[in-house]
Amino acid sequence: MADIWLMRHGAYEGHRPGYHAPPEVTLTQEGRDQVRRSLPLPDGIAAIVTSPIPRARQTATLIAQLTGLPIAATSPLLSEWKAPSMVLGRTAETYPPAYRAWRTRRLANPSLRCEDGESLTDLHTRAGHCAAFLRNTAGIHGSLLAVSHTLLLGVVTHIREGPAAFTTAAKTPWQFAERRLLIAHRPVASGLERPAQ
Repeated sequence: MADIWLMRHGAYEGHRPGYHAPPEVTLTQEGRDQVRRSLPLPDGIAAIVTSPIPRARQTATLIAQLTGLPIAATSPLLSEWKAPSMVLGRTAETYPPAYRAWRTRRLANPSLRCEDGESLTDLHTRAGHCAAFLRNTAGIHGSLLAVSHTLLLGVVTHIREGPAAFTTAAKTPWQFAERRLLIAHRPVASGLERPAQ
């Protein structure tokens, strides 16, 4: 069976702990350097799939340019968790009261949305569709590199936890340009391994 490698994009403009990046932010020079240092890729990868958000798409494009691999798909299923607009560009110390209140209730009511943001249930459902998309795409193209974002990747890899996987993902973030292997023949939630670097 085809392997599916999951990778977080490189460092982006404005990043700091607890920061909710606006979708339009782009890779920094350090982010591009991180992507270059992530090479070579594991043997057998035949294609790349990516989130459409610029920092992930730029990561995938750079890898494609450096390796000659095709980008087989750009899918919104691989997009980062959609934070409410009220917190984009903010960090924890400047979160508005409505967002802080939502954070205290989100696990008790995972279907609750904060304004225009994605609920934990919404994200978990999308992560399930994303995992199926990755398996299907690997079935067509062979082993894949999927470039995405820390929370979405964390939920995909802990999907059996249900909507609470969001909390696990937030507590165990991926480093910039880090790759982990999702073994396609195992159930999605249990097939994660860190590659030897």
